Amino acid sequence: MSKQTKYILLSLPSSITPSHHREDALEAITKTISSDNGTVIPFPIPDFKIGTLDALVQQADELTKAEATCQAVAGKVGDALRSVLEGDEEQLARVKTVNDKPLEQYLRTFSWNKVKYRADKPLSELIDLLQKETASIDNDVRAKFTQYNQVKSSLATLQRKQTGNLATRSLTGVVDPRQLVQHSEYLETHLVAVPSRDTKDFLRSYETLSPMIVPRSATRIASDDEFTLYGVTTFKKHSHEFIHKCREHRWTPREYKYVEGGEEEERKEVEQILFAL
Repeated sequence: MSKQTKYILLSLPSSITPSHHREDALEAITKTISSDNGTVIPFPIPDFKIGTLDALVQQADELTKAEATCQAVAGKVGDALRSVLEGDEEQLARVKTVNDKPLEQYLRTFSWNKVKYRADKPLSELIDLLQKETASIDNDVRAKFTQYNQVKSSLATLQRKQTGNLATRSLTGVVDPRQLVQHSEYLETHLVAVPSRDTKDFLRSYETLSPMIVPRSATRIASDDEFTLYGVTTFKKHSHEFIHKCREHRWTPREYKYVEGGEEEERKEVEQILFAL
């Protein structure tokens, strides 16, 4: 809808014309408004089942609160869409629809939903129905937006694992399982990401970090612009101490377990998350 377009809902008694007919009242208003100032469009509302004056006063208060709630929920929907579409206002304008219609078309062709909001029901029931539906939409939007953010966060985590440095990225496809001690009762290989500036210090001191480290077992697995990944073999009974000492030196121990077909599984996981988005 154009930014210059504004709509005003105007309610006037049909008694503004001698005939008291709605059509005559609409025609009278149309003649009053010049084409330079706007266009008059009928906005048909059914005749409701009116109760007592006291009930009408109470219902007017309830409708004021319901309107504020509806505006707040509509604002949340808009904010959620803007976040999902990353602020693309042009695309946002396309997806902002009411009953699958652009907002301007919906207003110009408005028709009361007589099946869902039956005019023969008391106003109190219709107001209650509107309030419940608004609350349902609010809960639905919050749940879906939370789900979207969780999926988006999972995708970002997976992408970091695939594109980050050796201290954070997935080691699937980086580590050759033949470089690891596996299925041993006493020994295991630890993978440690060492900042490139610390490699000499690491190679000079790793054998003294804990007891029972296999001498000269440090093997260079891979490297990038920031880190070098080493494999070091220790006795399992001292693994915890070795890992703790690495962290004290700000070297990053990496957990890794070889899984056959792991690369393909990670690729499928990313595709599934992208599909969910």
